[in-house]
Amino acid sequence: MKRLYRLVVSIVLLFIILPLSAQYRIRQPNAIPLHGEWWFVLDPAGLGVANQWYRDGIAQEGRQDKVTVPHCFSADRRYEFYTGTAWYRKTFPWKISPGKRIILHFDGAYYKTSVWLNGLKAGEHEGGYTPFRFDVTDLLREGNNLLVVAVNNDTWKTNTIPGIKDNGNINDSFVGWMNYGGIIRPVYLTAEPEVYAENVKIETEPDLVKRTAAIRASIRVRNASAEAATPKIELTVRQNKKQVSLRWKTKAARIPAGQTGVIEAEASLTSAQTNLWDIDQPAMYELKTVVGMDTLVSAFGIRKIEIRGGQILLNGRPIKAGGGNRVIDYPGLGSLEPDSLVEKDFRLMKEAGMEFQRLTHYTPSEYFYDLADRYGMLIVTEAGNWQLTPRQMDNDSMRVKFRSQFREMAERDWNHPSVIAYSVGNEYLSTTPSGQRWTRDMIAYARSLDSTRLYTFATMLLNSMPANPEDEASQYVDFISTNTYGGHAKSLDHIHKLYPDKPVFVSEWGVRADSKGGEAGQARHVSDVMSEIRKRPYVVGASWWAFNDFRSKLFGTNVNGFRPWGVVNPDRSPRPAYSVYQKELSPVILEKVSYKSGDEGIHKLIIKVTCRGDFPTRTLRGYTLKTDHASIALPDLNPGESQLVEIPVTGFDKRLRLSVMKPTGFVTIQNDFELN
Repeated sequence: MKRLYRLVVSIVLLFIILPLSAQYRIRQPNAIPLHGEWWFVLDPAGLGVANQWYRDGIAQEGRQDKVTVPHCFSADRRYEFYTGTAWYRKTFPWKISPGKRIILHFDGAYYKTSVWLNGLKAGEHEGGYTPFRFDVTDLLREGNNLLVVAVNNDTWKTNTIPGIKDNGNINDSFVGWMNYGGIIRPVYLTAEPEVYAENVKIETEPDLVKRTAAIRASIRVRNASAEAATPKIELTVRQNKKQVSLRWKTKAARIPAGQTGVIEAEASLTSAQTNLWDIDQPAMYELKTVVGMDTLVSAFGIRKIEIRGGQILLNGRPIKAGGGNRVIDYPGLGSLEPDSLVEKDFRLMKEAGMEFQRLTHYTPSEYFYDLADRYGMLIVTEAGNWQLTPRQMDNDSMRVKFRSQFREMAERDWNHPSVIAYSVGNEYLSTTPSGQRWTRDMIAYARSLDSTRLYTFATMLLNSMPANPEDEASQYVDFISTNTYGGHAKSLDHIHKLYPDKPVFVSEWGVRADSKGGEAGQARHVSDVMSEIRKRPYVVGASWWAFNDFRSKLFGTNVNGFRPWGVVNPDRSPRPAYSVYQKELSPVILEKVSYKSGDEGIHKLIIKVTCRGDFPTRTLRGYTLKTDHASIALPDLNPGESQLVEIPVTGFDKRLRLSVMKPTGFVTIQNDFELN
């Protein structure tokens, strides 16, 4: 009885480990988090596996440290800059439940991970930013269990992704960001029935004329039982917490014992049921999938992304927007992304007009995409081919690793309406036969996983070369992504001449805050480049490198360890360029027309509100003009249209601050006007 009591108490404590578990979002509502206190030890000589450090009873508590998981050991002051293998150990109680499959989930661990449970190997994984899991049912035991994880961050190798180049040049020793190591994202258990849904892929196709939509669900079902199963499927769609009445057509599937199968279902939404997702009106739905005794809930949106007439169209309308590349890096946290930091960065980016971007060369935590869905943002998500050489791109092992990481990224992100495109790499030699094959083959592979998105890669070679479009791999993409630093007018015109029918997205541009002219020069650069972009209607996006400063070991990094490319400092305090970026990348222009003093202290300020017609631009609906004392709903404005707005002013202030708010509650521009 006492043993049972202790076990029950231990299980209760498992669910209330630390407030930390609330700082890192876990999507599965039935998850059992393994956050909190773990034992930790470095393994600089790489002796742990040979000496079986994963066995129970081998570790001595006085010769280990305690850390809090999620944990980035590279940012922990005790292990800063350590590169190699680190070991994590945690004991947790468990009560065996017959008929359940227990899945151990990692949302991200950098970079190579090996996992043991009770001294037995659960599995291995390579890749630092994508989720993975292991079925550990047969490794669990009644009572206390020992989970041991070895994580190695020694990734600046010629056979890792990301990895250094294999040219042997003196400046090829590092990638452009830090190899922050550790169990950097949530780790948790889920208990599933023997037949359960592993994943659901939701595809929608709106009819923009009829305002209706079709929805298709592909449900990947795992049958871990000893007998073949034909699972019963129930699907329910809700919007704004109200059920949407749909008639589903489902193709039943018989799944052999120990196998995984896919069950397809489809339904149609009427015009009354269809609300399109876009940047300013991000309507979201929820699909509840019941597979036998298992339930999976997935958020999704209905939107159409396409290319026509050299433009990217969102729901049939051309859209042009600014963006910013966000590097996962924060002082004291490294690559950890607690919810509070994700929310802070999202707000700063959204209010700076950073709404169409490739976030970085790898996928961040999924919570950023949840916010992008909920509040409106367009994202190109990229897997880690960072400047791989021709030999590396032709290497079969490297290709397998890239496909694996891309698949994990796509299967995690394919229901997010904010994800409009995938990128198959950054700044590789796309004029070589190897670069051409990589682009063609990887886009073909990616389309086999998800044919609903656009495809691109970030090139650095189109700014002055080649002479013919077939000599560079951008011939295979849906839209051009160019990293252009300087000479923007000449470069953009050259790209457009090569590919006149393809929209151009400036995937990187910018200057460092410590370059000639300093922070003031960085701010001027924003306006100078935007003036050139606005002359070129084929440019559909421009994403500044980078939103934030970040640490690096790459040559050219400052002695404080940071590369100062950001419009915000490492601690996210804005530089002068931030406010300039916000003004230049807002789709709204405010201009003072007149100010009239009135009787009894009531005055009138007349403001001209214009919806930009060049860049960035989109139809404005539901925007609001605010002062400290008034809120005025703005009329709907199409690109290029203007409207005069009368603002009542009281008191004796000599200056009035006006803010234009997006329908999602974020500021798009703030201006101060003299009252005279």
